Amino acid sequence: MAIRDVLMRGDLALTPSEEKIVLLLLTDYPTSGLGTASSLARRAGVSDPTVVRLVVKLGYEGFPDFQAKLLAEVEARLHSPLLMMETKRQSGSSDSAVLAYLDSVTAALQKATAATPVQTYERAARLLMEAKGEIVLVGGRFSRHIAGMLAGYLAQFRSGVRDLGVLSPQTFDTLADLGRRDVLVVFDYRRYQLDVMAYASQAAALDVRILLFTDQWLSPISDLAEVTIVSPLEVASPYDTLAPAIAQMEALTAQIVSTLGDDARARIERIEKVRRANAVTLDSDAEGQTVGPRKTAGPRKTPGPKAAKQDDKA
Repeated sequence: MAIRDVLMRGDLALTPSEEKIVLLLLTDYPTSGLGTASSLARRAGVSDPTVVRLVVKLGYEGFPDFQAKLLAEVEARLHSPLLMMETKRQSGSSDSAVLAYLDSVTAALQKATAATPVQTYERAARLLMEAKGEIVLVGGRFSRHIAGMLAGYLAQFRSGVRDLGVLSPQTFDTLADLGRRDVLVVFDYRRYQLDVMAYASQAAALDVRILLFTDQWLSPISDLAEVTIVSPLEVASPYDTLAPAIAQMEALTAQIVSTLGDDARARIERIEKVRRANAVTLDSDAEGQTVGPRKTAGPRKTPGPKAAKQDDKA
């Protein structure tokens, strides 16, 4: 369990002094716990022994143990593929590496089931479908592709969906049109991207509501998000997997589909009608016959001399 989750446990019986420490740790997480016990006590306005008693109550052997686990958590959040290359290098044949990787992805998908309660998906679905303004989606270098996929689904269910794609200085201009009626969907996984965090922070300052997809170490945007969906990332590779994140995005889509009303269904029908009219995809008609793109007539051929002679004889 992450230290942040330990600090937020509802069954903790804390004294007023201990509450001050917990509040400080959560407000400036995780940096507030990286100094000495004395500096933490001084900032919280409590005694040094109070800090020690608190960490023991939380289940740690002492402040050094608490801080060591906090440092390990911070390091895990910041790991790059280069840092993980040696620790996750596979031995043996390429076949064993493939199977080990696929097994680890399967395990990550199973963990994703327990990482976020079903009620969170329900809240996220309501947030998206009940928003009176725009739904704006953004993500990092890889996760923005998942944002684009979700945007494609949402655009079938409702209007006012905008995928920001690659963030640029011009993209930040879109903040001028956002406000409390709008929802920002953010995909942000370790190592958290500075421009994505900046956009989310500025949107939050405009009272934009935020739905966040992130990992178990939690993007700093989690402090601003109204709803957070957590995905495990670690697999048998130097590169984190986004397979659980895609599954969670599709699970949210399934939740939305299960609650669609007549207006959303009518919108999907209109979209399908437009697609059929423009032969966008290979479809089947009502009788199950394949319907493909309409063929256009080619240029009319001019009869050659031989054909002309045959016409004269006719």
